[in-house]
Amino acid sequence: MKKNRFLLSILLAAALTSCGGEEFTYSDYHCNLTIDNSKHLDQTLNSALNPNSKGIFCKISHKISSGALYFVFKNSQGLTSESIFNAIDQRLQSQNRLGMNNGVIVGYGNLSDPAQFYAYDAECPNCFDDNAIPRKSYPLGMNSSGIATCGKCGRQYNMNTGGNCINNSGRGLTTYRATTTGANGRLHIY
Repeated sequence: MKKNRFLLSILLAAALTSCGGEEFTYSDYHCNLTIDNSKHLDQTLNSALNPNSKGIFCKISHKISSGALYFVFKNSQGLTSESIFNAIDQRLQSQNRLGMNNGVIVGYGNLSDPAQFYAYDAECPNCFDDNAIPRKSYPLGMNSSGIATCGKCGRQYNMNTGGNCINNSGRGLTTYRATTTGANGRLHIY
């Protein structure tokens, strides 16, 4: 009888400590992007990295102009800015680490307290195929409510609640692990 109770208690403990679905929440594609906003001092990016600015998201991409690499920051409130790559960004080859197709979206959701920081890929997860030849881009647009919309399929994703698809069946946004040290601090997406 004691043996059965002991075995039952071990099984119960194992059942209560089993793994949840957390490991399947994030993409297995690794951005490994680091931006030090204390060097760039970009206000558009700053607005999304500030935990007191809940619900503001910023799309980060890059462009080449006159042979120089630039970060392009566009937030959900309509602000756009650019910041030239510094030596650290060039050494880290940050242009190769901006999501699956030159874009990530970061920001704090507005529906939790304390605010949850999110990082998403900027491509529609239901239309974009990283293995397609030729690779076609299906970028997401953002509005001031924190809703991302695909221009091709029309699906909408609520970035405030983890990127779930809100108007149609389909996969939620591709999510990355991310940390930030604050508005004028470091952003690390991995």
